[in-house]
This record gives sequence, C-alpha cells and structure tokens, in this order.
Amino acid sequence: MKTLFRAIFGLCLMAMFWMPMSAQESATRGDVDNDKDVTISDVTALIDYLLKGSDDPRIAVAADVDQDNAVTISDVTALIDYLLKGEWPYVAQVEEITVGTVTFRMIPVQGGTFTMGGRESDPYVRPWETPAHEVTLSDYYIAETEVTQALWKAVMGNNPSYFRSYNGYTDDFQRPVESVSYSQCKAFINRLNQKTGKVFRMLTEAEWEYAARGGRLSKGYLYAGSDSSELVGWYNGTAGKMPHPVASLQPNELGLYDMSGNIEEWVSDYYGLYTEEPQTNPQGPASGTYHVSRGGNWDSAFRGCRVTYRYDAYDAASSHYGLRLAM
Repeated sequence: MKTLFRAIFGLCLMAMFWMPMSAQESATRGDVDNDKDVTISDVTALIDYLLKGSDDPRIAVAADVDQDNAVTISDVTALIDYLLKGEWPYVAQVEEITVGTVTFRMIPVQGGTFTMGGRESDPYVRPWETPAHEVTLSDYYIAETEVTQALWKAVMGNNPSYFRSYNGYTDDFQRPVESVSYSQCKAFINRLNQKTGKVFRMLTEAEWEYAARGGRLSKGYLYAGSDSSELVGWYNGTAGKMPHPVASLQPNELGLYDMSGNIEEWVSDYYGLYTEEPQTNPQGPASGTYHVSRGGNWDSAFRGCRVTYRYDAYDAASSHYGLRLAM
C-alpha cells in the first residue's frame, strides 16, 4: 500500500505541472477539500479520506470521483486523470425506467455552481425571487418530462387528473398528471420506489432552477430553453385553457421538456425568503406553512413561467399542480 501511495504522489507532482485550465472549473464532484475548486490539493484530501475516513456525507459524495458508489483507490486515479486531461473519466448515461407498460427517461445533470434567483436585467423580476445568491449542487438525475397520467396510473392504479377522457379530453394519458397535492406526490414516489427498487424523490428548489436554466449548458434564457415563451411553454396565451401532452414543444439545453408552463411542479422545499449567503445542496427551511411549486402552468401568465419565478402553495390538490421526478 505504501508503494502504491508513493506512486500516486508521483503522479500528483506531474499533475501540478501539467494541469489544464479546465480543471480549475468549480464542481462538487472531486472537490474533496470543499474549497469550490478542483485542484491537486483535492488528491491529498482524497488520500487522507481513504486513510482516515470522515463522517461528513458531503465529502463522501465529492470523493466518489468515478461514481461507482464506493470510495476506493480508483477514485484517486480518476481524479488525477481529470487534473491531467480536464475531462471526467465517467459520464452518466440516460436511464430508461419501465413500470408496467410505461417507460420514462431520467436525464443526468452534472452538478456545479450557479447564481440562483432573479437578475436585475430581468424586466419581470419580483422581490420574492431575490436576492440572487450562489448555489453549488452535486450531480443528480431529473425526469425528461413531467409525470404523465399514464405513469401515475401504472404506479397508483388510478388517475386523479381533471383533464382526462372522463371529462371529454383526448390524448389524456400523455398529458401530465394534475389535481395532485404535495402529500399525494410523496405517496406516489414511495410506491414508485417500491415497484422499481430505485430511489426517486422530489427535486429541491435549487435543483429545479439549475436544471430549468440548462445546468452547465445554460445559455441564460428567461424561460426553460428560450427567451420566447411560446417556443417552450404552454401558458394562458397558448394553452387554450388546458395542459397539453408532454414534450409537445422544444426542450431546453439539457433536453428537458415543459419546465416553463403546462403544469406547475411541486418541489421538496418549504417556502422561505432567499438570503445572500452561498449554499451547497440547499434543502430549504426545515418547516413552514407553504410548499414551493415551480415553472408556471397552463393558466399562468408568461411572466410566471420564467425559470426564476416561485410560487407558494398549501398542500392541496389543484388542476394546476403536478410533479417531475429526481433520482
């Protein structure tokens, strides 16, 4: 083992001289010393973690560089390889999940640091979208579309949606499920986990906004994928007083559909005011009266479909509310 570590430190010295500028990019993965930069010091911190361990769950996430769900000597090699080449050795793949006859896709999102909240340059910014603040996120998966009526029925055995064939609507099973409360969505996720053996959950508010912006591929649009709301969102100017089948308009930079309009999406956070302090993987307030929903809906004005707009809502069912999965 000592010989192995001597060899690793030799590679570290090489990396010091050959490390490309792209390795300076801030990221949670590989940032073992939590200084918001991936450098040679993280290799030393990772070796120290392997030798001594730590109770800090954040370090465990950052130290699993090759993302095989274990922190081993291979992560040291992977981190050195990144410092030398400027590319991560592992790129998560899209996962297809099938429940009964329904298949849906989970899209990998590479974490990073972004500015969350409304900008002064946004002509429609509202006080409850500010102050803008720095947020750092770990990698995660997000559903390509909102949960459809077909998927809800496959998991729960019922379809609570108002906009379904019972009320005269067609193509209803590919419309997003709606008329579901926050608590009902939690129950759906628990049942889905039992059926699939996966660990699905709701998105946090920060994860939702980061993905809606396009993550590391973001082009800074007002809406999820465009500065033109009509191209990406069903809202009260385009929807005709009803939600539409998912993925009917163009996606955003990450290939995600309907994050502006169609159905408002519950996220896991309780509603609270923003602060200016930088945060890592924020979870929102520990308790509260209201939950947060994001993205606007078929009945919203276009301003309410912007990627920064926030809604506060009681835990109650409405034809405006649905959900999108994280994993």
